[in-house]
This record gives sequence, C-alpha cells and structure tokens, in this order.
Amino acid sequence: MSRKNDPTPKDVDELSMSHKETNGSEPRVHELVQSMSRTRDPRCNAEKNTYGELINPRPGTLRHAMIQKEPLWIIFDRNMIITLQQELIMQGDKTIDGRGARVDIAYGAGITIQFVSNVIIHDLRVHHIVPKEGGMIRDSIDHFGFRTRSDGDGISLFGAQNVWIDHVSMTNATDGLIDAIEGSTGVTISNTHFTDHNETLLFGASESATHDDKMQITVAFNHFGKRLVQRMPRCRFGYFHVVNNDYTQWKMYAIGGSSHPTIISQGNRYIANNTFATQVTHRAARTPESEKQSTN
Repeated sequence: MSRKNDPTPKDVDELSMSHKETNGSEPRVHELVQSMSRTRDPRCNAEKNTYGELINPRPGTLRHAMIQKEPLWIIFDRNMIITLQQELIMQGDKTIDGRGARVDIAYGAGITIQFVSNVIIHDLRVHHIVPKEGGMIRDSIDHFGFRTRSDGDGISLFGAQNVWIDHVSMTNATDGLIDAIEGSTGVTISNTHFTDHNETLLFGASESATHDDKMQITVAFNHFGKRLVQRMPRCRFGYFHVVNNDYTQWKMYAIGGSSHPTIISQGNRYIANNTFATQVTHRAARTPESEKQSTN
C-alpha cells in the first residue's frame, strides 16, 4: 500500500543515520498496515495483553517491526493510537517515522531503547504513559525474556548509543518523559514539544552511577511549554549541550545538575511566568562549592 508524499531516498539519507557507515546496508522501508488489535475506535489499536501477542507479535505491528535485526525505516499507512500493554523493546538500526499520519503512543507502556544503537524516533505523540507489571516479552526474533515492572517513562534510554529523538510531542507520563541512564551517549533531543509534567528529562540515574560520565547529550530547538515543573533537563556526570530552547513555563527550575556534570547552556529563552519560578538553573543539594561554576 502506497502513501502520499512518500519521502525520496534523499530524505531517507537526511532523516536516517548512515547505515552504510555502520553496517554497509541501506535501511529497508517497512510500512505498518495495522498496529495492534482493533478496538471500537478505528483509530485506536490496543495490544492484547496475552503471552502469544508479546512473545510472537503479529507481522504488520510496531512490536513485530522493532524486533527485526535488519535496519528498518518504519512508516505508517494511516492514523493510529498505539496502546502498549508492555514496554516496547527494540533492536538497533531502526527509524520510526510518523510523518504523513498521526501516530500516538498512549494510554499504556512506553518505549525502551536498551543496549542498542542507531535509533531515530520522529514525529510521534507520546502521552499518558503508565507503569506495567512486566512479564515475558520478545526483544528480538530469536530471544525473549522476563521484564520487571516498567516505571512509566515515555522514552527510556538504557545504555543506548546514537539516538535521535526529533519532532516528538510528549506529555503526561507517570515517571519521566525521557530518561537517559547507564551511560547512554550520542543522544540528540530536538524540535520536541514538552507539556504537563513534573520530572521532564533525567540524564544520569544517581550520584553513584559514575559510568554516566561518558554521556554526551544535546538538547536543541525544543519547546518546554505549559504546566512543566522541573528537570529540563536534570543532569549528572557527563557532557550536555542545551542550546536554542524555548522555556515558557516552569514551577521549580529549568536546568539542574549535580555530580559535576558539564552543562553548556547557550542561546536559550527563559520566560518565568509565575512567582515560584525563581531559578533558571539549580544546583542540587549537597553539591560541593568547588563544583559550582557560574552559568554562561
């Protein structure tokens, strides 16, 4: 089935990472005709919370596409709301491209990018993400295993490399909208709209996670909008470039850090629209004076 305004091969080169540089092959275009099982709402696709659906996902679904080992550029043939009954686990070398359709990941589990590289998430709406109890989930065509309870993050990066999250709309997750931990690096979050959340972006899990010192993350050209509270982002260890973002509302602070991260805040616009938004930058409690430097 064809789709109007299909991107040209040049657009694929612009959007997708160069697979010729990583593994010598171009990504195959993989179009999703259906996402999950149909419900009464023709736009809504609720994944069945059954052993078979999670262990042997059906061809044509997003979960089936994401466990393939080959490079894939995944597009959608129609508008759909995808409700995940368990977190979406993936293999590397994947582009999820929502252009040309409205694609929502909503009202269920979120997306997990764990120990894989070369992933692009583009033009999705991720919202109302909730924890799930865990269970047996397939993560590749030749392996499945037990997953513990998920936290309810919108997008979780765990030891991931070379990840681009671009033109995504994110709101209302139980935990973070985007968490990057366990040494995730080579990450760019750009042109994304964030609203209605407390702990927005977390880079670095804890003060003891010293392996996060290799993190390199860029946060660029994003809009931090209505009813946000804090962590835009919250950084530990690592190197972070926060550049050309628009902050139009926050209740506690915009950018925070501890455990001696290097944060370059450059060309951002901050509009404090309430009397409680007293801090643009925040040094977390117990940060030694020797680690505090002025913000440029």
